[in-house]
Amino acid sequence: MDLLPAIELIAREAGIAIMSFYHQQRSIVEKEDGSPLTDADTAAHHFIVSALKTLAPSIHILSEESVPDFSEPNKDGFYWLVDPLDGTKEFISCNDEFTVNIALIENGHPILGVVYAPALNVIYSARKGFGSYKQNDGSMRKRIGEIHREFGKRNIKIVSSRSHADEKLQVWLKKFESYETITMGSSLKFCLVAEGLADVYPRFGPTCFWDTAAAQCVVEEAGGSVLDLNGFSLTYHLNKPYLNPSFIAFGDQEKRMLFFS
Repeated sequence: MDLLPAIELIAREAGIAIMSFYHQQRSIVEKEDGSPLTDADTAAHHFIVSALKTLAPSIHILSEESVPDFSEPNKDGFYWLVDPLDGTKEFISCNDEFTVNIALIENGHPILGVVYAPALNVIYSARKGFGSYKQNDGSMRKRIGEIHREFGKRNIKIVSSRSHADEKLQVWLKKFESYETITMGSSLKFCLVAEGLADVYPRFGPTCFWDTAAAQCVVEEAGGSVLDLNGFSLTYHLNKPYLNPSFIAFGDQEKRMLFFS
């Protein structure tokens, strides 16, 4: 059963719920980790969880907004990994760079991923073995193909977080004589790499499972990789507090050694 069309629809409808709060006066509270939580996060969370339970009752759900409710994958090793509103700071600042992230995990690996940016009306989606796709503002869906870049003809394009300063990143950048930087919020950084608008996304600060899994699937099915600093793909085996190691996401496999040297 191909669940991808249904997950795309769920992400889009969650985006409609989020946008009903955009540019409106809204409640903002601070969570235990210091990150903000808005009415839009909560509304999207409740909608997605309800929809996923209806779609696939046997698959358990790990959502950023209900972590204590999650126990374990189902007996076949599947679980949903959800960030109802990735980039809440971007949502609050109204810069449009926030997403809905939904991934299906099988035995620790993302096999389906949807990233929807409701303010931009652009959706990225992927399913293991079937490629990555982008649909932009009602246009025709297009497949994102493998990426091959001639770095000698231009500067490397490096995408980094708009909201998180990173001293380790500044050290890593010293390996390049020249480069261009692109700042972007949420999981859209991965999507720029997947479609070749950026060459690499290095992340040395903390991220959680729900920040990365859906977009990782998009990058990998476009021919790229998301690797920890030892060169292994990020996995999502359930070790609390569900934190990723530092990683580097890139599109062109031929340039792997450039980023890991």
